[in-house]
Amino acid sequence: MNEIVSFRRMEDGTREDYELLDESEREYARGLPDAVLASLEKLDHSLEGYPVSRLEHSLQTATRALRDGADEELIVAALIHDVGDELAPYNHAEIAAGILRPYVRPEVTWIVEQHGLFQMYYYAHHTGGNRDAREKFSGHRWYQACKDFCANWDQCSFDPTYPWEPLSSFEPLLRKIFSRPAHDPRYVKDWVAARP
Repeated sequence: MNEIVSFRRMEDGTREDYELLDESEREYARGLPDAVLASLEKLDHSLEGYPVSRLEHSLQTATRALRDGADEELIVAALIHDVGDELAPYNHAEIAAGILRPYVRPEVTWIVEQHGLFQMYYYAHHTGGNRDAREKFSGHRWYQACKDFCANWDQCSFDPTYPWEPLSSFEPLLRKIFSRPAHDPRYVKDWVAARP
């Protein structure tokens, strides 16, 4: 695409300008699966100190979800739940949830968005934090699902001896999820209801 819009200020844009930008954005979004895969691959060389790389941790988490019979959306969520670590180490969960939000049901987005807080249960007491901070959500309809995500898949996936699936085995599923039309109308009312 070689065309550019006519405006220098958004308020001066025309219908044609915004149609052009919409077309450009849709074309760009078609490359999202490749961009997510590239971001996952970068996790193979990040955050030292663990017995596995962040990519290996993500692959273990997704493998556990797969082997437990989780649905496709939860498997992809387990795969990319830490993808935000590269640029947002202190709020990585929000980044991963933001990437997922247009393509999955609100429950999955909420689980990923809150997993950082829920994961604190396993370590916060060692560093002077509140391991029970997740209890502020104890009445939430997806509380148990997030608790299970962390207990069964996330917190236990730092094991270099665990036989995880390679990234290539998850690639078709990742491409399927991120090739969906964004903001599926089936979920719109649920997204609105799930916002705090």
